[in-house]
Parts: sequence; C-alpha cells; structure tokens
Amino acid sequence: MSWLPNPLVIPVGILIGIVVAAPVGPVNVLCIQRAIARGFWGGLAAGLGAMLGDGLIALSAALGVGAISGAVTTHRAVIQVIGGLALMAFGLRLYNSPPPADFGRSENGNAGTLFDYAWDIPKTFFLTITNPGAVLGLFAIFGGVSTYVEVKGRSDALVMVASVMAGSLGWWLWLSSVIGRMRHKLSPAWLALINARAGLLLIGFGVLLIGEIGWHAIRTG
Repeated sequence: MSWLPNPLVIPVGILIGIVVAAPVGPVNVLCIQRAIARGFWGGLAAGLGAMLGDGLIALSAALGVGAISGAVTTHRAVIQVIGGLALMAFGLRLYNSPPPADFGRSENGNAGTLFDYAWDIPKTFFLTITNPGAVLGLFAIFGGVSTYVEVKGRSDALVMVASVMAGSLGWWLWLSSVIGRMRHKLSPAWLALINARAGLLLIGFGVLLIGEIGWHAIRTG
C-alpha cells in the first residue's frame, strides 16, 4: 500500500544514528565522562540529550526544511561562537570537578536514576544543536542518502527520523552499559585525571570552534 513507508528507511536510519553518535567529538567526550563518573544512568542521560539534538536536526533535514541549513550557514559564526563558549565553560567546570564522594563504592555502576542526572539532557542537547558542523553534516548525510533510498513523503521522513534516534539511543545504551560495568575498576584518582583530560578536550574543542571563525575572518578580510 502506498501509505506504507519504504522498508529500507528503517535500517538506513538506524545506521545513520549510529554513525552520527559514534565518532569522538565534544558531545561524545562529555557523554563518556558522565558514564565513567556516574554510571549507566549518568551516561544515558547525557546521551539522550545528544539523541534529541540529532533527532531535531534529522527532522529538519528529512522534511526538507532548507531554511534551517541556510540559517545555520548564514549565522554560522554566531552559532559557532556560542557553542565554543559553552564548550569552554563546560570544560572548565569539568576540569575542576572532583570525583563524587561515593565513586568506586558500587560495583554495579548504576548508582542513581535517570532523573538524578536529567539536567545533563538539555546540556548535551544544546551542545549538539549549536555545533554547525554537526548540523550541516547531518543535512549532507540526508542529501546523500536520498540519492539511494527514496523518501517518498512525510511518513517516510518521520520513520527515518525515528530510526535515526533509535540508532543513536542504541549506541548510548550500549556504551553506557559497557562503561557502567567497568567504572568500578577505576580509582578516584583516575577519575580526577579523566575529568581533567575530558575538561581540557572540551576547552580545546571550544577554542578550535572560535579559532576557526577568527582564522576565516583573517583570510577573508
């Protein structure tokens, strides 16, 4: 029946979700650090924010909202500076974060609940949607995929977006579970070192984002 979605949309969407979630970037660094410091639920909360950000971008791309990519391109400098400053602020805070008082006491790595760490959801969501490279990259992926997988209408588009989010969620569930089971082997001193290194990475990503804008202004000026 014509209203049924293209069956290829689901596996392709799941693959896109995994491909988008897996590479190491600023959001991934933060999500991994949360899983190490707080266990499964901490990592999943951070991953949910990234998933929702990817889902919003994917929805815009799947529905062909070209104005979004156009606005990102037009205002890229402003968006990139805001994202860079946010990364630097999160990185500085993380660099100075001591290990939790109860770190290492539980071997199941699942201390707390999702609600205890819910504040990380809007944080990683904000970092995801203020990364112009991620936004334009996902639009480019959708443009390339549409060459091989026909997205014939709104139903196909919505199924594609849901599949992307499912792939991203699956990745974060797996990664948070693996890290949650292994984190008890780390000492508080190791966590302090991981916090410091992760914080420096986030600060570095933020400096690169802002530095790219400055370098572009010098070259075009």
